[in-house]
Amino acid sequence: MQKIFILFALISTFACHAGFAAEIDSVTPRKLKLDNSLTIINTIFNRRIQEAIQKANAQQDDIEDIEQDEFCDEEVLYTELRKAIFQSFTASWGIKGYDLDKQLRSLLARQSYSLSLNDSIYRDIDYLEGFSLNIKELSDVVNINGHLVGLDKMGHFFAEGWQYFELTQNDDRTIDQALEWGKQQEAGKFGYTTTGIFSFADLVANFNGWRFWNKVLLSENDPLNGAIANFLSRPYITCEIQIITSIKSKKIVKAWEYNTRFDLSDYIDGTWDEGNNCNSYEDPVIEEKVTLRIKNVNPDFICPLIADYCLKSQNKYGYYAKHVLHPYCLMVTKE
Repeated sequence: MQKIFILFALISTFACHAGFAAEIDSVTPRKLKLDNSLTIINTIFNRRIQEAIQKANAQQDDIEDIEQDEFCDEEVLYTELRKAIFQSFTASWGIKGYDLDKQLRSLLARQSYSLSLNDSIYRDIDYLEGFSLNIKELSDVVNINGHLVGLDKMGHFFAEGWQYFELTQNDDRTIDQALEWGKQQEAGKFGYTTTGIFSFADLVANFNGWRFWNKVLLSENDPLNGAIANFLSRPYITCEIQIITSIKSKKIVKAWEYNTRFDLSDYIDGTWDEGNNCNSYEDPVIEEKVTLRIKNVNPDFICPLIADYCLKSQNKYGYYAKHVLHPYCLMVTKE
């Protein structure tokens, strides 16, 4: 009876937070050779960003009724960007990350690898240990510049990255506080509570998502860049004078323009891969189940699989590494 009550409670929780968490198996497909998906991913999101810019500008088409200082509304731009990136009618961040994950599984079906839960290293995790994991299918994995990355990471990048950005821009939180919030979510509805798994690779994607949203208008310096790199950095989108339209209307008219193309390789690294940036588990029972399955699938597998990626990420994330890298990754040292 107690188990039935717990299961009912989990169902109720899942109904309220449907779609929050997806997991991947980064061990079983490790030896597969997948085509690099970087170009396709870049093409998809550059098109969506351009679509958002056009829609944001379309809302100021009636220039006769707009004052000079009312052009290029930032709130409108961010709203249209979220709607376009998630291909959604609304801009609320909600479960959009999971929706985006599912979109990309379809769009990248020829480049990705799909694995059922029953064939994965998580097959022994039962409903009470990982309710969401058992309800939903695993996300697909793709090759991005040689890294085996779950498509769920793109949802984290854009959706949770936006939430981090909102915390720092609208709620006066520091980046440290936003990163801490992310860890709390991963220990809750994005991880331990729903799947029994805590993904540090999700946290890496989240943080890089903040960097993306920050670069849209270059709201502040990128904390991972040095002074010279920040000085030379350009925002993705700028507000520019429209010369011909200004002449015709006999007043200054401005509009959003795409200034710098989005390139995921500016953000991706080896610790987006859960085979390098290891997962943690809610309790030893779950960890033992997964560990035994990993040994069956690949007896030689150890995490981090490629320690050099941990070293590179320690250097890349610097002070913030403690927020996004698994302790095993943080402990890697040069031989």
